[in-house]
Amino acid sequence: MTKPSLPDLLHAAVTAVGGVERPGQVTMAEAVAEAIDDDSHLLVQAGTGTGKSLGYLVPALAHGERVVVATATLALQRQLVERDLPRTVEALHPLLRRRPEFAMLKGRSNYLCLHRLHEGVPQDDEDGLFDQFEAAAPTSKLGQDLLRMRDWADETETGDRDDLTPGVSDRAWSQVSVSSRECLGASKCAYGAECFAEMARERAKLADVVVTNHALLAIDAIEGAPVLPQHEVLIVDEAHELVSRVTGVATGELTPGQVNRAVRRAAKLVDEKAADALQTAAETFERLMELALPGRLEEIPEDLGYALMALRDAARRVITAIGSTRDKSVQDEDAVRKQALAAVESVHAVAERITHGSEYDVVWYERHDRFGASLRVAPLSVSGLLREKLFAERSVVLTSATLKLGGDFNGVGASLGLAPEGSGGEDLPQWKGMDVGSPFDYPKQGILYVARHLAIPGREGSRGDMMDELAELVEAAGGRTLGLFSSMRAAKAAAEELRGRLDNPILLQGEETLGELIKSFAADPETCLFGTLSLWQGVDVPGPGCQLVVMDRIPFPRPDDPLMSARQKAVEEAGGNGFMAVAATHAALLMAQGAGRLVRATGDRGVVAVLDPRLANARYGSYLRASLPDFWYTTDRNQVRRSLAAIDAAAKAEGK
Repeated sequence: MTKPSLPDLLHAAVTAVGGVERPGQVTMAEAVAEAIDDDSHLLVQAGTGTGKSLGYLVPALAHGERVVVATATLALQRQLVERDLPRTVEALHPLLRRRPEFAMLKGRSNYLCLHRLHEGVPQDDEDGLFDQFEAAAPTSKLGQDLLRMRDWADETETGDRDDLTPGVSDRAWSQVSVSSRECLGASKCAYGAECFAEMARERAKLADVVVTNHALLAIDAIEGAPVLPQHEVLIVDEAHELVSRVTGVATGELTPGQVNRAVRRAAKLVDEKAADALQTAAETFERLMELALPGRLEEIPEDLGYALMALRDAARRVITAIGSTRDKSVQDEDAVRKQALAAVESVHAVAERITHGSEYDVVWYERHDRFGASLRVAPLSVSGLLREKLFAERSVVLTSATLKLGGDFNGVGASLGLAPEGSGGEDLPQWKGMDVGSPFDYPKQGILYVARHLAIPGREGSRGDMMDELAELVEAAGGRTLGLFSSMRAAKAAAEELRGRLDNPILLQGEETLGELIKSFAADPETCLFGTLSLWQGVDVPGPGCQLVVMDRIPFPRPDDPLMSARQKAVEEAGGNGFMAVAATHAALLMAQGAGRLVRATGDRGVVAVLDPRLANARYGSYLRASLPDFWYTTDRNQVRRSLAAIDAAAKAEGK
């Protein structure tokens, strides 16, 4: 029997999901198949509406080797596992003569822990464990959530937090989950045979396609102990998010609260001398943190250096002591011991890392209004790590609607540890960049308007002219506005101002859950939704509900962001352009994601308005504009108001 052709397979899959074949999708599928066959690497930009998930799933399933698909958002993971994969597998089965298996795999703390649920949570200041169900008042929100989770544990097949609806708070979930460090291990746990996390791993080992998230991919790369099953192909969707997710996993943090928790958990399990040494080191660290001022520590101050060394040495001593003592009077001793060990090891690891002082790490203090001060350490760059761990032993396909910045893939490529396209030697992975376009006619469907006449936004302070401009645009659009702001403070200020000026309902991020806000926004065309740019990358509101997307300013990183400014400085010291490599790339990605909210379907029309004249006037403006969809471009404010009014009138005439 002849092998089915890729176009035939793609046609069957697209028909099964009720989609339409797009030329870009076919081009993408062929390029993915070629990269997999050649064992090479591909960066592919596929605009909204291309159908990119089928563009990579079909060639991956046809190939027949195990594939890992890593995504950034929960929404896409669900779409793949609940919709795209079941239908695609069903459609391809008659042609492939086999039925590929698929499974979802996440980090351990995403799964309900039966040991925690039945045996309780190790208590900080008493021996043994306490029953969190009795401790929480049944009338409280926490108590109600815990009781609901206990009932859910009897009926769930996955134990996956994301299958619990409605969801619960982080605090409630922490009562019934464990980190990989706290886990007793299946062989030592009374519930090992029924463990949800272990079952998910077993399913993944048998699957042809494993869907996971960027964080687990990062843990797999960083920690050295394989979490993901062996695989020949890696597909990274929403790849524009990968560097920040890997950086997040590779970031360490020390806070007085965390250190004190470790002290309390370990105190009952070790001799007095070891416990006292850790307690003293913790108190010294806490006193220093009370005086900590936010900002980067290019040199570790002497007093902090001594405090961290004391913490490291005392933690090491406690770790050794926990391993060599037993105390039968402690209830469920193994679990208590494991939790204490995890807490102390975490403190030891970060204190050791900062004390060791790698030139490739950035260390800084942070202050939070609610949680106080923390000491943080993050890698200056994750590009070397990604080059070495990601591209070495498998074919990698990275895809997103925004990978091509300023006209090429080299900016994103460099952040992933790749040399410029077409160059490369023995040790450098060879790769190809491809833009398969979009099914949308951007110049006809959208306008990019830059408010060139406004004042350049300053660091702080009110922007009266910007507020006037925003109010006029929203009014012309008849509502229908998604406002993307550079900070939560700016979003709040704009919401307050416009609630006083206009009759349109203004929804604000944080006043309701994200899902509820988006639902309300889509339901009423007169409504506006304001929030921060970084948190709105997944908003998908096709149709007349969103016809104006406003960005208050170019979203450069804050000048006092310790990690971004350190990265910028490092590029400059190596002879590069730090501003373009770090700040402009960061802004271009966010703006491309933000502008991508406007046109979500072939019938959509609207305006992306940027209320920052630098996009029109500054030297780097052309680089940022080249990173956005190819909308018709104008700086004429009257023209834009007329266009918005016409789009609003057309939507009203259609009764929308």
